[in-house]
Amino acid sequence: MQIYVTKPGDTLYSVAAQYDLELPLLAGLNGLASDAQLVVGQALVVREPARVHTVAAGDTLYAVARRCGVDVDTLYRNNYALGGRDTLRAGELLVVAYDDEQPLGTIGVNGYAYPYVDAATLDAAAPYLSYLTPFTYGVSRSGGLLPLNDGALLATAARSGAAALMHLSTLTEDGRFSNERSTLLLNDPALQEKLIDDVARTVREKGYYGVDVDFEFVLSAERTRYADFVRRLRERMNAMGCPVLVALAPKTRANQPGLLYEAHDYALLGEAANAVLLMTYEWGYTYGPPMAVAPLPQVRAVLDYAVSAIEPKKIFLGAPLYGYDWTLPYVRGTTRAESISPVRAVELALQYGADVRFDEQARSPYFYYADRAGRAHVVWFEDARSMDAKLRLVAEYGLQGVGYWNLMRAMPQNWTLLNALYRIETVA
Repeated sequence: MQIYVTKPGDTLYSVAAQYDLELPLLAGLNGLASDAQLVVGQALVVREPARVHTVAAGDTLYAVARRCGVDVDTLYRNNYALGGRDTLRAGELLVVAYDDEQPLGTIGVNGYAYPYVDAATLDAAAPYLSYLTPFTYGVSRSGGLLPLNDGALLATAARSGAAALMHLSTLTEDGRFSNERSTLLLNDPALQEKLIDDVARTVREKGYYGVDVDFEFVLSAERTRYADFVRRLRERMNAMGCPVLVALAPKTRANQPGLLYEAHDYALLGEAANAVLLMTYEWGYTYGPPMAVAPLPQVRAVLDYAVSAIEPKKIFLGAPLYGYDWTLPYVRGTTRAESISPVRAVELALQYGADVRFDEQARSPYFYYADRAGRAHVVWFEDARSMDAKLRLVAEYGLQGVGYWNLMRAMPQNWTLLNALYRIETVA
């Protein structure tokens, strides 16, 4: 697997010819149309196939897999362009195997999605998932669960073979994380017992594999009570054969100040849960100054602390599948960046004739442009280079896997990279 960065004059055809690749295969690896225009500085994933099958009339995915001696999941993961569909087109090229298959190991892959996720975007990503986590079940004032319309997501998980994790958060009826709600719960054992009963019932009734806990902005005074609640939930769920995962704010030291961090005690929560997700993203965020969403030095700093407090094999690295577009100049308290997909970022660069630049320290791409009203913008996003740097950290630190926030926006290159670097764990 290689990552090629485009130069002036490059076309998808010329890059494919340079690597002696069929044009549709190079396009498919990167989620592009065969006639797509390229942007200077755009990153392309290149993989050379060892074996290709040309679809004949009447071929089915299952028949091709059987004939080629591979499973259907392998065909899906080797061919992002399938988009999760099970129908084939005569003349279509399917990669059965690649020349560069030297994976760094086997990892768990989790992805989060809201119920209103675009079905085609989710279907394309689903074959690469070990877990699918619908977002989110909140907690009512009475300790019960707030409802979630998760039926379609659970059906996708079942169809694709991903294990579904029930997401439990302190999101309230108005869609905000509430420390008033967490304080109420964590100081009342009876409410906790009611909530745990509701969680257990929902897990059984809906066939969830486990539970993912995400209480944010918990007050510092509830630090130990939060860990005790996670432990109680884990004991109940483990008795049912279900693991419990807990999300952690991105800390770099135990006594890191701030409402987001103080109650997230890495040592206590790492011991209380079966696994943890490090929310290693949102350095660049909607209301903050322009910068990379997940700069590599900051991600490494969180990992360095995390593995000192938690067994690495219990850790999922959080990874963003999005970027932000800021209007300049940035004014604190006024500027609001727009969240966009990596695909949309490249479309913007093409639309406004911008060249993509790359910050070597942050390991993230960015570019500037002026919109039709003459306003200056800067866009920071993720591409093959930035995701490659983050995904390799899983093997370097010996982590359990990666958790993607979130699956709402398409990033074809990520799945191509993931499939090139790792074998994906199947748990369902």
